[in-house]
This record gives sequence, C-alpha cells and structure tokens, in this order.
Amino acid sequence: MEIKTINAALCAKMFLGGAKNLEANKEWINELNVFPVPDGDTGTNMTLTITSAAKEVASLENPEMEPLCKAISSGSLRGARGNSGVILSQLLRGFTKGIKKHDEIDAPLLAEAFEKAVETAYKAVMKPKEGTILTVARGMAEKASELATEGMELEEMMEAIVAEGDAVLARTPEMLPVLKEAGVVDSGGQGLMQVMKGALDVFKGKEIEYTVEEQKSAKAAAEAQPEEKEIKFGYCTEFIIMLDKPMSPETEHEFKEFLMSIGDSIVLVADEDIVKVHVHTNDPGKAISRALTYGALTRMKIDNMREEHQEKLIKDAEKLAAQQAEEEKKKEPKKECGFISVSIGEGIGEIFKGLGVDCLIEGGQTMNPSTEDMLSAIDKVNAENVFIFPNNKNVILAANQAKVLTKDKKIFVIPPKTVPQGITAVINYNPDRTPEENEASMMEEIQHVKTGEVTYAVRDTHIDDKEIHEGDFMGIGDHSILSVGKNLSDVTKDMLAAMADDDSELISIYYGADIDEETANALGNEIMELYSGCDVEIYSGGQPIYYYVISVE
Repeated sequence: MEIKTINAALCAKMFLGGAKNLEANKEWINELNVFPVPDGDTGTNMTLTITSAAKEVASLENPEMEPLCKAISSGSLRGARGNSGVILSQLLRGFTKGIKKHDEIDAPLLAEAFEKAVETAYKAVMKPKEGTILTVARGMAEKASELATEGMELEEMMEAIVAEGDAVLARTPEMLPVLKEAGVVDSGGQGLMQVMKGALDVFKGKEIEYTVEEQKSAKAAAEAQPEEKEIKFGYCTEFIIMLDKPMSPETEHEFKEFLMSIGDSIVLVADEDIVKVHVHTNDPGKAISRALTYGALTRMKIDNMREEHQEKLIKDAEKLAAQQAEEEKKKEPKKECGFISVSIGEGIGEIFKGLGVDCLIEGGQTMNPSTEDMLSAIDKVNAENVFIFPNNKNVILAANQAKVLTKDKKIFVIPPKTVPQGITAVINYNPDRTPEENEASMMEEIQHVKTGEVTYAVRDTHIDDKEIHEGDFMGIGDHSILSVGKNLSDVTKDMLAAMADDDSELISIYYGADIDEETANALGNEIMELYSGCDVEIYSGGQPIYYYVISVE
C-alpha cells in the first residue's frame, strides 16, 4: 500500500530509526573525522545530540505532531555537542518548524521543511563552509523542492533525496582540499546521511528496535565504574541533631567549616529545633563527637562507600549540596561579571581558578560540552554579565547557542580556540572597564597568541603535505600541522620553531598527564637556551591526549 503522507506516529518512528542508525555507525563516522587530529569525535558528538532528543521522543505516548516537534527540537538543542552536533540540532529545529502546525506531512510540506532546516542551520553558523554537513543538507533540500512540483510519490521522492545527499557527500572532497588530501568524505555529512537512511528504512517498513539507551561521554563512562582509589572520603555519614537550643548563624558557619576540614559533599540544613547533616569523611567519629556538643543525635547512618559503591547516595548528596549552594547563591547580591571556562586538565583548571574563573566545564578533543552543559554553568554563576571561554573551536557554537537561550543574564562568548588563548583573555579582564570594553579588549588580545599542541596519530593519513603514520607525534598549530616525527622532544621543538619569530616575547609550556615534571623541565631548559630573548614559563597542565600545549606571545 502506497503511503501518501507521514503522520506524527510514523514521523516519531522515522526519527528514532534515524537516531539508531547514526548510533550504529558512530565509530565509522569518528574515523572519517581526520583533521586537525586523527582522533575524531564527530560521530560521538552527533549521536549524543540526537540521543538527547530521541529520549524525549521515546517517552511520548500516542504523539501528536506539535509535542513531537517540541521534543525533537528542544531535546537536540539542549544535547548539542561539537560543531556537527550543533548544526544537526539546528537542522532538526528548522525542519520541525516547518511541520509542527500540520497533522500530516505530504510531499510539498516535506520540501518546505527541508528548506526551513537548511535556512535555520546556515543562520546558526557565522562563516558557513562548503563541503560540510551544510552542503549535504542544502543539496537534499534543493532536490526536495525540485521533486515536490513533479507530483512524485512520497517513497520515490525520499529515495531520490537520499540519493542526492549521497551524491553531494561524494563531492565534498572536491570542495574541501583537506578532505581530498586525507582521502575521506565529510564526517558530519556522512552522519546526516545515516540519519536520513535510518528514517527511510523505517518509512519503507523495516522493523527497528526503538529503545533508546543512554549515551555516555568518555568522562561519564569512566565515572560509571568508580574504583576505590577514586573515593577520597570513604564514609557517607548522615544524622539529625535534636538541638538543645537554636543554632546561631555564627555557630552554623563554624560547624560547616569544621565539617569541611574533615570531608566533602557537605549538606547542613538548620531549623529551629533540628539540624540535618550529611558529610563524606574518613572519620565519622569526629563529625559525631562535634555534633553531640549541640544536642542529641537521631537517624544516624554510616555507609562504607568503598565497599558498597553507593552511587545513588553520592548523587543524592551532590544534588542536595547543589540545592543548598543554589539557595545560598540566591541570597548573595549578583556580581557585575562572572566567568565560565572549558578546561582540559586538573593543572589547567587550577590556573583558571587562580585567575578568578567561577565555573569550569570539563572538555577536550573527544569530549565537547553540550549546550545544556553551558546553560547549567551559566545558571551557577551569580553575575549580571557572564563571559564564556570555549577554548576549542568545536565548542563555540554550543556556547553561542546557550547565549541565545539565556534571557536573565547578558552573555559574552569570547571565541578563543585554544586554552592558552583563553588564559590570555581572562588575564586581560579589567574590572574598571565595561563588559563591552572588556569583550573588545579580550578579542583583540587573543589574536596575538599562537598555540601549538603536540599529540599522536591514531591512523595513517596525509595532511598539509605531510605523511603521517599511526603512532607518530604531531605538532599542530593554529592553522596546520607544523611538525611530524618519531621523537617527542624533536617534534615539540620543530613545532615551536615554526611558531616563534623575532617579535616573540613569552613562551608558555603546559605539560600533559603523560609527561613527568623532570621531563618537562628538561625540555623547558632546552627551549630557554634556544630562545634566550624570550621568557619561558612551564606549568603542569595535566591535560589528556596532548603531551604539550605551547603558546607564543
């Protein structure tokens, strides 16, 4: 039987089918993403984005078109990660705008929705580049518009649209030389085609398992199986104090300070007659002894988290602690300016904290923060004006999307593409300037920072006229690969030689988690001798993947 229109129920199944097919092919798509570092994450980012929406769609019973569109649009928007993920969310947002007021989708409406999708996505990208997911989407939209006027059956039309998408995708290496050099098609475009093919399979009657599983980032997967050594304080300790007399604010503060000195995850809620206490500590007896000076104890509970891995208790405690922090935040007057920074290592995180950054978001080459992560951080910062430092070109779109969604604070997205640029931007904040003046100053200063990152190749490829083999060390500059070789120290020095010039004054070296202090200092001494006219500073960055991150100013 020929299907002439798509109702809400079928549309939901098609969307879930597309999400499933993308998830099934994410590792292959990751492998296509070979530049600037052959350790791509496009498939992961797009899967995390669409899964966020798929979870909301899967929860709908007997969906109607408008709630379905809201679930797709809102879910993908908040889950968007990386450039390709953000663009995918915008394509979905635009598409749903085109269909949400209709009960069924026919061929002309389908074409209109494709056009709206492309229009919305192109508007979201500051400098659209052809040869990417955008080009593939536009090719399919143009084909849909062409076929809609020919009175073609819906199935035949959709097959032709997908075929056109494949054809445009095959031409992307001719549009982007970097793709041609590496011998691959655009990874974001391939991800989009997997969504389209999954949806088409469902339309044609293919049976799909629609259950949506939670997608985990690398960090989430690691945290899902905590090891004993990761638990700093082993005993989850809870009790209620039946007060002998009401606890004054001063006494409450002193008690909190004491609990902080012996543990973490502190929750202390004082009422007139009772105080609810939660603390993670290695010495529950100290907490209990101190509490007994205020009154009798009841509902005492001590759990050994090392033995039992009390994940739920930990999460509940964190939630309560966050709620308490939120309540306390609301009591405080808002600062004029606050700061959010994406960080990639413990040492670099400490540097940002030392510079006054209010909230850090864990990120990195294989773990791009989502729009939801940005919104959560914005909510935590108690300030009228909030500056966001993405420190990764793949995170800027998500930050800008969070800016659009925030209504109660003024958001300034400063676009440093590297951590050193972000550090320079924060350093140049001047409290005597207006937020707008600081924005202009920061934007100017990051232009003077050159960054190089040393990592390794996970596959053979050919980029920037350089033959790269699996396991090679690579020195990656702001715009190209600067050095390749088998010796880490030589590759690092060759990269620096391509960055420094007669005007260079400061070289900052951030060594990663895989480099010890002695090795880093030895390299630093060599660089000091080679560049005697420059100040050379060495920091423990603790970043994964990158052995060294080096800036030249």
